Amino acid sequence: MHSWPSPFIPDVPGRGPAVHVHDTGRGAVVRLDPGPVAGLYVCGITPYDATHLGHAATYVTFDVLGRALRDAGHEVRYVQNVTDVDDPLLARAARDGLDWTHLADRETALFREDMTALAVIAPDHYLGVTESIDLIVEDVEQLEASGAAYRVKALDAAGFDVYLDIAQRPGFGDLSGLTRAQMLARFAENGGDPERDGKRDALDPLLWRTERSGEPSWDGGTLGAGRPGWHIECTALAVRYLGMPFTVQGGGSDLVFPHHEMSAVQGCALTGTRPFAEVFVHQAMVGFDGAKMSKSRGNLVLVSALRNAGVDPMAIRLALLAHHYRTEWEWTDDDLATADHRLQTWRAALSGNGGPPAEDAVEAIRQAAADDLDTPAALAAVDAWAARSLAEGGEDLGAPGVLARAVDRTLGVRI
Repeated sequence: MHSWPSPFIPDVPGRGPAVHVHDTGRGAVVRLDPGPVAGLYVCGITPYDATHLGHAATYVTFDVLGRALRDAGHEVRYVQNVTDVDDPLLARAARDGLDWTHLADRETALFREDMTALAVIAPDHYLGVTESIDLIVEDVEQLEASGAAYRVKALDAAGFDVYLDIAQRPGFGDLSGLTRAQMLARFAENGGDPERDGKRDALDPLLWRTERSGEPSWDGGTLGAGRPGWHIECTALAVRYLGMPFTVQGGGSDLVFPHHEMSAVQGCALTGTRPFAEVFVHQAMVGFDGAKMSKSRGNLVLVSALRNAGVDPMAIRLALLAHHYRTEWEWTDDDLATADHRLQTWRAALSGNGGPPAEDAVEAIRQAAADDLDTPAALAAVDAWAARSLAEGGEDLGAPGVLARAVDRTLGVRI
């Protein structure tokens, strides 16, 4: 699957500091020490609707993380999936009278356009489930052969569904820290089947779903025809393209359980090693009209709609960066107005013939980005330089160019 064209990343003198982020499992800010290459896996979209600002906040956040790691001297190997076959996608296609592959292709293409406009650096590997069936089948077969997975006879089909045996997996629940009752409730709300007869444990995740009438299916080798469960796709892609343990597993906070918990425990079962990822980082939810912005609720502010209305994508990006990634917030029109004013102010200040020295502002941006992705503090540093430049001017002819490159390199905002 094609991703999108990555933006140019300008050079800036010096190097950023070591990056620190909040690890969900430990509940603390930790230092990333990946060595020469940092492995970053960020869960992608299920393409049954257009990119909303909750999605955009997640991908902009991890774009800043990737930029901070590069600025600190690391190469970043970035992998992202596309869940281009899943129950919500099939249901939406049926509701709208569309071929499900057409719907997936259309919305994935729109997502790529939005990411391009927002100057998000593209993944090194951008992979759909439907093009990864062979490697997923191989991994599920391996899990079954090792005794980590088992079969349950389907009541509505001729074949068997395959599940992971959670009871065999030490460390399950460490990431989310939820009680069993909380796990069961969230599992049921997010695609799980805790009431399924024949499972050894109600929380056992589905690895392979045998072919059902009217559903797409693929050759599953010894598993029979069918399609993957939800969580195994990310396990398979992360293990194959990054190896274990990779540096950061990222996504929205709504993915902590069950998706990231299940993906991780499956990876440990598959490889026989722990941990799946060294650090788990999660973007807080973005709200609108009093509730979490989500496709299921329909309370969406779409990136494409804003772009079509003539909103500068850099203003959208600035509106997202104005909020710390671990703080929940609710979108209002004021967010966009404030961001557009900030963008115009920066452009005016950075287009002048010289300005105040930029070294302190550049260092402040780098320090803020490396300090748990403190983008509001980074924006404040640029605000302060711009205000001084517009009020007092300055004789450092190179300062505007250096600062503009630093803003682009670290924050992804093109002035």
